[in-house]
Amino acid sequence: MKRIIINADDLGADEARNEGIFEAVRCGMVTSVSILANGHAFRDALQRIRSLGPVQISFGIHFNISEGRPLSSGLHVLTDKDGCFLKKAAAHQLLMHGTSEALEQEIARELSIQIKTLKDAGLRLTHIDGHQHVHVFPAAIKAVCASAKEHHIPWIRIPDEPGQADREDDIADSLVEEARVFTSVARSARFYIERAGLNAADHFRGLYLKGRASLPRMQKIVKELPPGLTEIMVHPGRAPAGPSQAGPFSSFSTTDRERELDVLLDEEFRLTLSQINAILIPFPEIEI
Repeated sequence: MKRIIINADDLGADEARNEGIFEAVRCGMVTSVSILANGHAFRDALQRIRSLGPVQISFGIHFNISEGRPLSSGLHVLTDKDGCFLKKAAAHQLLMHGTSEALEQEIARELSIQIKTLKDAGLRLTHIDGHQHVHVFPAAIKAVCASAKEHHIPWIRIPDEPGQADREDDIADSLVEEARVFTSVARSARFYIERAGLNAADHFRGLYLKGRASLPRMQKIVKELPPGLTEIMVHPGRAPAGPSQAGPFSSFSTTDRERELDVLLDEEFRLTLSQINAILIPFPEIEI
């Protein structure tokens, strides 16, 4: 049997992203969301969550130490002179090769306050993943596992995706290399996740969807899934309507997000899931 968690990342990034994600949630095509506790539209996300009603959905933390501003004060290793995170490339470089005790302490402190912010808002957290997959990088994974255990968060994303043998269309070399790096650090992180007694989906898909979501591609992904539990990472949303919605994450809310939302809402995609007898579920609530 194919059980699929369709998880939308970046809830709280901006109001336009929130709007698109909740369109998919209300239609039952997104069954789980990951929330940016330091997102520009975090409060808007909470209001939308509270107005959802009886919807089967799981909530997790989208741990972010690469974009925008931290929730912690006094960070020096993770931030620049203006107090902002270092952005994707520099943050990845630091998290891949940084080994100092100060770095590990700052990661643990920021993760703790991001989790506390979500829990104080009344959210029951089922999973941890990372903005730009920071959670599985070598400098972060030990703190992530320790926090998951401490806060009884049973699931961690392992973005380990098989390479795309099919190179006939628009898979850029840069995307292939990025996916290779994420898969490599995810496989190394698996040791710490399993040793901590935490859980991950059997399979993961989504690294190769970046800027490439289409109905045929999504249909192909779900048809070729092996049996078991799969997490499919998606990034639906609406593009911001104007400068009033601008924020540190708005550059990620493009028409690519709207195309991804359109695919999720397409009745043909829903029909495909039915034809292969796939069941859409949230992250199961289990004790650790």
